[in-house]
Amino acid sequence: MKYPLLFISLLAIGFVSCKKEKSDSGTEKPEEEFFVNEDPATFTEIGSIDIGDVGAAEISAFDPSTNRLFVVNNDETKGDVNRIDVLDFSDPKNMKLIHSISMQPYGGAVNSVAVFDGKLAAAIESTDKQANGKVAVFKTSDYTEIKKVDVGALPDMVTFSPDGKFILTANEGEPNTDFTNDPEGSISIIEVDNNYAVTTRNFASFASKEAELTAKGFRIFGPGVTNDFAKNIEPEYITISSDSKTAWVTLQENNGIAKINLTTKTITDIFPLGFKDYNTDGNEINVSDKDGGSMALAKWNVKGVYMPDGIALYESNGTPYLFTANEGDAREYDAFVEAERIGKLTLDPAAFPNAADLQTEAKLGRLNVTKTLGDANGDGRYEALYSFGARSFSVWNGNTGAQVFDSKNELDVKAIAANAYDDGRSDDKSVEPEGITVGKVGNKTVAFVGMERADAVAVYDITDPTKPSFLQFFKCGDAPEGVLFIPAKNSPTKKSLLVVSSENDGVVKVYTPNTI
Repeated sequence: MKYPLLFISLLAIGFVSCKKEKSDSGTEKPEEEFFVNEDPATFTEIGSIDIGDVGAAEISAFDPSTNRLFVVNNDETKGDVNRIDVLDFSDPKNMKLIHSISMQPYGGAVNSVAVFDGKLAAAIESTDKQANGKVAVFKTSDYTEIKKVDVGALPDMVTFSPDGKFILTANEGEPNTDFTNDPEGSISIIEVDNNYAVTTRNFASFASKEAELTAKGFRIFGPGVTNDFAKNIEPEYITISSDSKTAWVTLQENNGIAKINLTTKTITDIFPLGFKDYNTDGNEINVSDKDGGSMALAKWNVKGVYMPDGIALYESNGTPYLFTANEGDAREYDAFVEAERIGKLTLDPAAFPNAADLQTEAKLGRLNVTKTLGDANGDGRYEALYSFGARSFSVWNGNTGAQVFDSKNELDVKAIAANAYDDGRSDDKSVEPEGITVGKVGNKTVAFVGMERADAVAVYDITDPTKPSFLQFFKCGDAPEGVLFIPAKNSPTKKSLLVVSSENDGVVKVYTPNTI
């Protein structure tokens, strides 16, 4: 049988099909589904724009109704000019800056943006970082304000639920530099259809479980926090289920993930994430920036604290799988600094009989670890060592918190092979996986992992979420902060797009795969 040329073209590039869903009345109605046959291992750069310097391109959000890209811009070289830059994204190969929305009327730095159905939500910290922040909502068409509401202290991330009924913020609640004011970490749930009514929840109800949680690797630490569990929690990033009923939030400094019931607006669980063993096969790392430039990976008697930043969700066969970028982060303030190099610690001779040799700069001496773990009996001698982050991405069961996958040292391996590994960061957190997002590319479900210190993105096939497989590694701007996937159906090119915004050079880059 011979097929018309048009039909063959549609098969190669894309087509519109119909599946059935239930309408509000319970009857079935057709829903359009757009498909493009793409190769997820072939993402290449097609466009780039420079919108400033340090802090000038952090998080991005795309509005398909206007073909505009909204980019957080806190350019540190421009002073107090925090804003959201608006880019004409109708041609991603030739992006143009067309407008800026000033954040000065709303407070301090804008930390995050999200878009849904012609509405742009922005998370804005107060000029006093320990005071409550704001969420401002604007029309994407003319940038006029729809609503502004108060949320918790230091809203670090904002997102819409998939049905658009909720806006959520992760309110980090960082202390001031002398630790005299440490606001509660919290989650704010904003009901869009209820005049943007705000419910803010803290973590005080879990204080009675502190011992149980910390025994499994959760972290409650710092000056003056022993008896104030809620103030110690620092939410970072959010992902939400497709039915808009459940959310998960990374608690980065605490090494955990919280689960939230959006129907009841309650925090139902905290999942401690435990530790990673760098003394096992596949977990070998480079621990020194002063080892003669060697990038050799080896086993060391050190644990990693996962401490994820970005989180994304993929639901498969009824199970929610949480993908985390295990960046790591140390608390560093005038009144409290938790990081110390191993070379400056006193090691327990029973645990480290060859301590003098291990603590040389070419070995473990340069590696930064936390002083808050490893001295279980408080005698000033460390019988275990815990470094920041896990130099990996992980997959966790969203119902139980159990780990089902970790990329081990593969991100380091791929960065070294691509000549993108920064040996100057070996003593800290290596490639620093920070941002992560997932999306459907052709017939595959794919995860994109942004690495702040490798200035690169790794692409993985996660169609089987328990067995992600590496597809591709490519360079991007300096210190990628935001990784945004735009599905083909919403894209101005009608092909999948990945937008990477980098905070150290203010560059936004766009990538797309080949069609098959």
